Amino acid sequence: MHQQLIDQWRSAPTQELIQHILANFHEKHRRQLPELIQLARKIEDVHNDHPQCPSGLADLLTEMSNELESHMMKEEQILFPMLAGGIYPSGPIAVMEEEHGEHDVMLGKLSQLTNLGMTPRGACGSWIMLYEGTQELIADLQQHIALENEVLFREPQAAPQHGTDFCCGSCQ
Repeated sequence: MHQQLIDQWRSAPTQELIQHILANFHEKHRRQLPELIQLARKIEDVHNDHPQCPSGLADLLTEMSNELESHMMKEEQILFPMLAGGIYPSGPIAVMEEEHGEHDVMLGKLSQLTNLGMTPRGACGSWIMLYEGTQELIADLQQHIALENEVLFREPQAAPQHGTDFCCGSCQ
């Protein structure tokens, strides 16, 4: 699934890709996380005596929200304008990729805490919505990370130049 998205955007102009990421990932994460935090708090409060209650989920989602907000602000204010201008700064890109690794670790914790999105038998509608929402967040954030790491953060290769990168044979 990620490869199809990557292939779709590989040849797109950088500014168009940035706009896609902002609209389809940054803004979506900013909507998703507060709703999921609220649902997690509700489930933890109401079902705290249930053996499969995802205790600590609201705290994990809050931590993810804070980390993601900081990360996205750095991208929006510093890195994306540079990339849109054709500048590919290796230092800031390396920092963002390192943070993506940290986000991946949090996604693993989220999957584990939510039993891979499988609610217990007889779960209420809110619990089901919570787990469906966390699975959507996981899929969205994985796509977001893959798109940035594999496409946006890769400096476009210049077209090969005759005489420098190859020779057709006629100049010999």
